[in-house]
Amino acid sequence: MALSGGGNNNSYKLETVEAEVEIKSNADKLYKVFSNQHHAFPKASSDHVHDVVVHEGDWETSGSIKLWTYTADGNVEIFKEKVEIDEANKWVSFTALEGHVLEQYRSYKIIFQVTPKSGGGGLVKITIHYGKLNDNDPPPHKYLRFAINVVHDMDAHLLKE
Repeated sequence: MALSGGGNNNSYKLETVEAEVEIKSNADKLYKVFSNQHHAFPKASSDHVHDVVVHEGDWETSGSIKLWTYTADGNVEIFKEKVEIDEANKWVSFTALEGHVLEQYRSYKIIFQVTPKSGGGGLVKITIHYGKLNDNDPPPHKYLRFAINVVHDMDAHLLKE
């Protein structure tokens, strides 16, 4: 799995943090939002995501690039990412190209995998692969918390529809 952003030095250690979030809404609908309806995030998660705009490509195509404006731990940040979509396995990844996250990490890729449960709802596995710029930089727990909050917000939003 190739990670990009912050240079091409492969001599650093890749690390991972992850979490699982139980959802009550329709897992297929949630996956669809994460894969190709990013424009829905500011409405569903306005405390966390302020804006998402297409920089290159479109809303629906793997390889498209988007610019996000969001708040993590009380700070407004930006995140320019390249999206990869795997319909068969219901996962979406966002690889950092530019933004605040690359101030601490030479590489950063977040993956959301949605698994439906029989009887409704599902599970969202959030995985962040990252390489630290400096050994003393902390793991990206603030970004994992942010992602968990966004999943909860979107789940609640879809339950109201």
